[in-house]
Amino acid sequence: MVTYVDAAEAPLKNTGQIRLYGPEDFAGMKKAGQLTARCLDALADIVQPGVTTQEIDDFVYKFGLDHGALPATLNYRGYTKSSCTSINHVVCHGIPNTKPLRDGDIVNIDVTYILDGWHGDSSRMYPVGQINRKAERLMQVTYESLMLGIEAAKPGNTTGDIGAAIQTFVEGHRYSVVRDFCGHGVGRLFHDTPNILHYGRPGEGVELKPGMIFTIEPMVNTGRPQVKVLSDGWTAVTRDRSLSAQYEHSIGITPDGCEIFTLSPGGLHTPGLTLE
Repeated sequence: MVTYVDAAEAPLKNTGQIRLYGPEDFAGMKKAGQLTARCLDALADIVQPGVTTQEIDDFVYKFGLDHGALPATLNYRGYTKSSCTSINHVVCHGIPNTKPLRDGDIVNIDVTYILDGWHGDSSRMYPVGQINRKAERLMQVTYESLMLGIEAAKPGNTTGDIGAAIQTFVEGHRYSVVRDFCGHGVGRLFHDTPNILHYGRPGEGVELKPGMIFTIEPMVNTGRPQVKVLSDGWTAVTRDRSLSAQYEHSIGITPDGCEIFTLSPGGLHTPGLTLE
């Protein structure tokens, strides 16, 4: 049975209850989310052929510190980097390293800053140099699937409505939705209840109520949905080596819809990509 609880009265750990946040909490989330979005905006000029993902990670770390924030991933469950950088067939949780990006790569950069106790969690895809039409189309469909999921995020709907909106659109373009990873509650905790699946049936799952805060972050593959985690314990890749893309926003349910906390201040939600 799903229970909802006033966030102010809940302990600071995942209890399985769904926290309902107030206006001041939404303001805190927006501040954290906007810092993350500004960092992702700045990365649009940095992501180029020859740049290493470690250089990107160094920038993320310094940008956070310069603005009074810490990267949530740093030392989280043994993870040693300030961001996740997932290239081509890497689905998520790619670990920054000293290998240079190559012309034609696509890379997801996932950043979460903790600012005044709030977690601003977002990720975007970036083309590296000139990418082919196949990669560009995958990125377009993935981004549009995220926005359709967000459109379904409103009071009275369910988490299943979000998943169904994403899955129907993605599979209509003959791509597949990754099932091994999902969106999640977020706020003063990095990962909280509920889980937000990116597939499902309308009307199923948890009812959405004003005050809920969570991420939507579909991962979409050109091939099959199956993934495997490499021996480093983090990096998830497509089993069939097909291309994968992901976009993520943190949102809060409002009385008449939802608020996106991580919108790009510079209108760079899809850096280097012209949507049709």
